[in-house]
Amino acid sequence: MNQYLKVTPEGMKDFLFAECSAMDDVCGRIEQVFRGRDFKRVITPGIEFYDVFSLPCSGIAQEDMFKMTDNRGRLMVARPDSTLPIARMVSSRLKNSTLPVRLYYKQAVYRNNPTLTGRRNEFLQMGIELVGVKGIRADLEVLTTAVQAMQAVSHDFRIELGHAEVFDALSDGLPIDADYKEKIRLSIEGKNYSALNSLLDRLPPCQAVQAIRSLPSLFGGAEVFDKAAQICRGTAAAEALGYLQRLYGSLSALGLGDDLIIDLGLVQRNDYYTGFVFSGYINGIGDAVISGGRYDELLAEFGAPMGAAGFAIDTDAVTLKSLSDGSVSYSDNPDVLVFAADGHEMEAIAETARLNAQGRRARFSVLPTLEETRRFAAERGIAEVITVE
Repeated sequence: MNQYLKVTPEGMKDFLFAECSAMDDVCGRIEQVFRGRDFKRVITPGIEFYDVFSLPCSGIAQEDMFKMTDNRGRLMVARPDSTLPIARMVSSRLKNSTLPVRLYYKQAVYRNNPTLTGRRNEFLQMGIELVGVKGIRADLEVLTTAVQAMQAVSHDFRIELGHAEVFDALSDGLPIDADYKEKIRLSIEGKNYSALNSLLDRLPPCQAVQAIRSLPSLFGGAEVFDKAAQICRGTAAAEALGYLQRLYGSLSALGLGDDLIIDLGLVQRNDYYTGFVFSGYINGIGDAVISGGRYDELLAEFGAPMGAAGFAIDTDAVTLKSLSDGSVSYSDNPDVLVFAADGHEMEAIAETARLNAQGRRARFSVLPTLEETRRFAAERGIAEVITVE
């Protein structure tokens, strides 16, 4: 009956002590960036109607969602994404707001990963959404906020920048259905040249097929644009490529050097992306810790067409990396343990508060004897015990 009484479900995790301190530190640094750029925090429900995530453009397979029903039998899901609920909220609660709207969030999302493969089913995300505006100024605001957030938590990261319209423009003219396009996209995303060539070899030879075949290899610095211009010349992808080059040129002023990379093989799974897309990586973490882009058509699905762009950061992954680095101590040990002789408890509590106000980490000992307090301090590595008597 109680076989699962002491275990967490697969893909879930308890966070303890130093892990929580590290998470507070990481989230606090990111939140400071968001607030400094005048983004305002919102929180969406942890449980939403399935309809919010069933849109064809959501890119979230229904088997990836945790589903349940309410007391009226309506299908609900544990929030698998934050952008879609925010789009719902903007189109309803904020529909009469003066645009643009600058929002940020810090909340858990839930994805069902049956094989797990190191991924969790629950993870904390922080991100921004800049809604109600289009153009290069808005795109640069989102991208520079992302760079600043990464700089706040790591000194060793890279940003990979692409454009959703390059792949979409090249593939739209091909005689393929949505499933075949998705197989091609997955092959490009995974840089699986063998699978990609196999899929493209079945199609009639043309400029678009040849260009798509080259996308995974178009990765690097400014030289990528010269190569891409040759294979995209005369296609609808050329305009997107020109805009991407303009973005790249502007971002180069940040001095990121080789850590700012063009990747035309960056084809995000979520089908709502319509413009620039990007991912960010921290050395030592295999998966992207930040991803986002422009999604100008998503709000129209909720009856409120307007431009929008944003990104999400996997703060759990950044937290675990911070703990493994050892460059910052997240020990919860106090500097001083304050013991009260009998009858002097309130004086000791006041002394603990005074020490903390001076910047020393002090803790009031709740143990009944001085001997037990000293033994506890020795076991925990607390350097000093003082007695108030």
